[in-house]
Amino acid sequence: MCGISGMLGNANQETALAMADCLSHRGPDGVGGFYDELKYGAVAFGHARLSIVDLKGSSQPIGSDHGAVLVQNGEIYNQSELRSRCNAYPWRTSGDGETILAVHRKAMLATGLSSYNQSVDHAGWVSLLDGIWGFALWDPDRRELLLSRDPMGVKPLLRTLLPDGTLLFASEVKAFHAHPEFIAKPDIDALAVRLAYEYPMDMTTLFLGVTQVAPGTIESWSLDDDGRAILNGVCRYSRDVVSPEGRWDPAIQARILLDSFRDGLEDRMMSDVPIGIVLSGGLDSSLVAALAHEVSQNAGKPVPECWTVASSEDNPDFVASEMVTQHHDLVHHTKIIEEDAFWKGLPRFVSNGEDLDITVLFWQTLFEEMSKQVTVGLCGQGADELHAGYARYRDLDEHSRQVSKRLSLARGFDSSGIECGPGMPWLDSKIDPGHHFKDLHSTLQFEIDRGQLSNFQLRLADRHSMAQGMEVRVPFLSSQHRAESNRLPMRWRLSADTEKLALREAAALTDLPPSIVRRPKLPAGTATAPDLVSSFIQELTPHAIEWAKEYGRLKDQLADQPEMAIGMRLFHSIHMTGDPQQRATKPMMELLEDVSDWPE
Repeated sequence: MCGISGMLGNANQETALAMADCLSHRGPDGVGGFYDELKYGAVAFGHARLSIVDLKGSSQPIGSDHGAVLVQNGEIYNQSELRSRCNAYPWRTSGDGETILAVHRKAMLATGLSSYNQSVDHAGWVSLLDGIWGFALWDPDRRELLLSRDPMGVKPLLRTLLPDGTLLFASEVKAFHAHPEFIAKPDIDALAVRLAYEYPMDMTTLFLGVTQVAPGTIESWSLDDDGRAILNGVCRYSRDVVSPEGRWDPAIQARILLDSFRDGLEDRMMSDVPIGIVLSGGLDSSLVAALAHEVSQNAGKPVPECWTVASSEDNPDFVASEMVTQHHDLVHHTKIIEEDAFWKGLPRFVSNGEDLDITVLFWQTLFEEMSKQVTVGLCGQGADELHAGYARYRDLDEHSRQVSKRLSLARGFDSSGIECGPGMPWLDSKIDPGHHFKDLHSTLQFEIDRGQLSNFQLRLADRHSMAQGMEVRVPFLSSQHRAESNRLPMRWRLSADTEKLALREAAALTDLPPSIVRRPKLPAGTATAPDLVSSFIQELTPHAIEWAKEYGRLKDQLADQPEMAIGMRLFHSIHMTGDPQQRATKPMMELLEDVSDWPE
């Protein structure tokens, strides 16, 4: 795992490296750069490395004998298979990242290595990769910059165009602050939708002009004769489709579902550094712990240890996690979240997360503890989206009404004016929840496609683990398990009183305690530290109602959601008022009282 940065256009090595330096938390083990001056401009890369595979080799940027240069954030889990398929490639490292260059070279040789052809279909070779990634690849023969992100958006990749046409890209927005021409401004439409749905939608960020590379895509960029970066095309190489079949027989298919999860988890235990497990005591993380224990023992490797945080030892999550670790004889590290954790920790949390989150501060404490001993973590994210684990799925009409009400409070919001289509911030203009929450099938597809998974759950795990120099892997989102899960009938995902029915049938085939297999889903964050969350919000709510009045078109939405008004105030103070990394060190109340003018 790493932090990547780069420029295309009016580029220079110094700025690209300064951008990478802003991401040093993502890659504390080394830094590297690349620069190439072109006829009408230049390209420059920066890379901050977190060493996980091939610890002493695989420094980046890395080049190939066909001239291409790569910076990558992520892991390619099927690197051994790809190395055997590209046996003519002149390998320089033992790392997984070089396989991207190898499959690119093989595809370019098939189309004529030295010919300039922007119409090359990149979907074929990118779809051979199985893993998580955000990468940038410079092909000097075609004068083409490729930006790509993994199928589910586990790893981030963002970009922005400066007024002079220079393209900046990076793993996090904070890297753009290293460029003197970048000015952080709020995207009011994106914020309005984020407040309504509780997660950013599509490729939007909360920053005006900053767009995500879409999950499952590869973008082609080049320079025009004026040295301005232009987007040649966006190629989608992967899209998960929820396609339930009519019948599912637990007597046969529960084992297949379990095996698909085990296979994906085994791939994600590829590491030359210690691995730990994020354990909440819920079904999903407990299944990760149980099978990681089994896989490690079968392979004769060290069994990963587990980490749990909560606000007290009486917390239900804490109690359940103790049961799991004792049952499997796993080493268990625990941490009781301090009473003043929100007052002390939220500034850093909002800085790292680049969003409005405040209730899920436990992520920060958890990864701070884990990073003291391990560099890689396994967690249970993705199971709720695949297996219908959220309480809102039981009353979609009410959920739709709630989102509609929040949208109606956004003054002047008009989805017909937003930028839609490939490479744009929005997939389409269908923002009204009536389009999406018609039934469970349409809801699951919508939340995978439009941001609940990538822009909320996966963003949280990525930003807050990488803030501590840790990589988090998500075995529920392996290609093997997604393929099996997408075929599950809806009645095997959710019933009137139970969620994740098929997954529970699979979990019952393991030696997990039956009470854990049957344990209902609890909301993360508020369930982990309910007393701390509620007391913090209650104390600041009177202030939040006053702050809400300062946010123009968003003021009615924020007044209706005091916890979001607190998050907005911190986001505004940290990300829109100055350098976010410097401001994150200031006391909470100083930040809340010191904000720039809201640009509306």
